[in-house]
Formats: sequence, C-alpha cells, structure tokens
Amino acid sequence: TRRSSDLFLYANIKELETLKYETMKKLLLAFSLLFCVTLTLLAQNNKAEIKFNKTTCSLGKFSEKQPIQKCTFTFTNVGSAPLIINQAVASCGCTIPTYTKTPIKPGESGEIVVTYNGTGKFPGLFKKTVTVRTNAATEMTRLYIEGEMEAAK
Repeated sequence: TRRSSDLFLYANIKELETLKYETMKKLLLAFSLLFCVTLTLLAQNNKAEIKFNKTTCSLGKFSEKQPIQKCTFTFTNVGSAPLIINQAVASCGCTIPTYTKTPIKPGESGEIVVTYNGTGKFPGLFKKTVTVRTNAATEMTRLYIEGEMEAAK
C-alpha cells in the first residue's frame, strides 16, 4: 500500500505541475495580448493628422485669354507626428499640383498649389480633382477646383 500511495502522490504532483504549467501559459498569453493592444493604441495616438482650410476652390469665371489659373490649399498638421505628403495626383493633365515635400511638424502648416491650364480646352464649366496621399490617420484626401472658362470675346 505504501507503493500505491506513492504512485497516487506522484500522480497528484504531476497533475499539479501540469495545471501550474497550463495556468502560466494562459497568463503569458493574456499579458502578450494586453501588451500588443497597448502598443497598437499608443501607435494610433502618435499619428500625423492633416486639416485643410478648404477642400474646394472656386476659380469663378475667367476668360479664355487668361487660361492659367492658380489655387492654394493650406493645411495644418494637427496630429502628434510629422506629416509627410507622399503624392498629390490630378485627375487630368490640365491640372498640376505642387506641394510641400519636407515633413511638416505637428502644429505647422504647408500648402498645395494647384494650377489649372485651360489652354486648348473648350470654354465652359469644369471641376477637377486632386487626390492627396499622406502618412496621416486619414491617408487620402480629395481636393477639388472648379470654375468656368468663358470664350474670348
């Protein structure tokens, strides 16, 4: 009976060790998940954020004799990390955006100047799009320029 009680005791010790091991695995998994969630939240809080003074610019009416018109969109980095404009792409070759290439620090401003060239285009209403891609929390923003080119008299 001494032998059977030793075996019983050994079996209980093995069961306790297994239970302890399983509990440690669960705790380690829980802490790992908590750590990942915390890192994700911290990373989201440390992002750039772009805020434009306007997203639509009206050029109004202008003559076909002066087909080149410019519009400036000013933006501010209201986030907590440097803002980088990766690209600004126009919807057509008659619209050319130029933009601040250097990183914009939090609280600072930059600009996107859009030039519309109506040379050789038919007079009338138009609306062009410039798609801006950044590293901000809102990665893509669309800007619009519109106006009416009147026929030369």
